[in-house]
Amino acid sequence: MPTKLVWTAPADARLRRMRAEGATWDRIAAALGLSRYTVIERGRRIGATRPPQIPLAADETAFLQDRRREPLRAGHPVAWALLTDGTSLEGSRYVWAADTSS
Repeated sequence: MPTKLVWTAPADARLRRMRAEGATWDRIAAALGLSRYTVIERGRRIGATRPPQIPLAADETAFLQDRRREPLRAGHPVAWALLTDGTSLEGSRYVWAADTSS
């Protein structure tokens, strides 16, 4: 039978602090040495929340909702942010395969 995990006040505080700073569940799990699911479930129980994301400007929102616009190119900052926010790639720069020579 697996051993029962006992959450301590310092571990809860660290989880809350990291989540409030915007860390992903994956990053928190790695820092605590636990599984992602365990950290998500504990975060839900103690109310650890991520700060709200910065909303898009009105012109960016209108641009994305325009169904007649051309598709965004690969690596477009708006498209890249939509794909990577909340993942381990969050904040990274898009690198196209042809760019790897430098």
